[in-house]
Amino acid sequence: MEVPGGYPEAVVRPEGGTWPFDVERVAPSAALAEFVDYYWLVRWHTREPYRQQVIPQPRMHLAAEDGRLLAHGVTRKPFFRTLTGTGHVLGAAFHPGGFRPLLNGSARALTGRVRTGADALGRDDRPAAARILRRPPDTARVVAVLEEYLLEAAPEPDATAREATALVGLARRSSDIVRAEQLAARAGTSLRGLQRLFAEYVGIGPKWVVRRFRVLEAAAAAHAGEPVDWAGLAHQLGFSDQAHLTRVFTQVVGTPPATYQGASRVS
Repeated sequence: MEVPGGYPEAVVRPEGGTWPFDVERVAPSAALAEFVDYYWLVRWHTREPYRQQVIPQPRMHLAAEDGRLLAHGVTRKPFFRTLTGTGHVLGAAFHPGGFRPLLNGSARALTGRVRTGADALGRDDRPAAARILRRPPDTARVVAVLEEYLLEAAPEPDATAREATALVGLARRSSDIVRAEQLAARAGTSLRGLQRLFAEYVGIGPKWVVRRFRVLEAAAAAHAGEPVDWAGLAHQLGFSDQAHLTRVFTQVVGTPPATYQGASRVS
């Protein structure tokens, strides 16, 4: 079975390019594959507190941490997690439209918020979280526990959720899509219709989604270790000029792209 790739470019690299943690990704069962893209299991051991940044993407996660299952809505704010000692976290990364079928309402209700599984899905999440967070974390065992919890929600196949997921995927794959209007045209719908679809199923608008993928492309270029024509890349990705790319990239990552590229090279 193919190992899910996720968005490796979204993990902000530290100076020197090394991390004190390991990430394992696992494909979902057939029963949940329409909703869950993959499960991720992070294990760490660090002598000193370690702060890791991840660039938010247009997808929701349900993660076992701090004794609960926590539903993380799409957020515009930078995401940081501080790792201490020895531990692990297991999460489900949903397809961009995949969490909406498990909810009783709109995905936008979770935007910028973190809610317990009990609040988001209506079922006590604490027993499942306790089983998942028991050490040591056997991958098959903890994934089975999380799948059991998700299957209790009895999500129904949803053609509109699949459409939302497909359109987010189109925005990710198509570097020539640099405006929401272009994505709407490719989808054969109005901009307003696309905005309503994304608000309901993804939890954030198409303009943000398109721009976020172009920023992630810039991050991938920085990670590649090759010289980058930042002015040319800015034009290719739909930014008005290099200064525009630098400003947006710095807002998202915390440092200009050229500086980030130099600092994150593996020594």
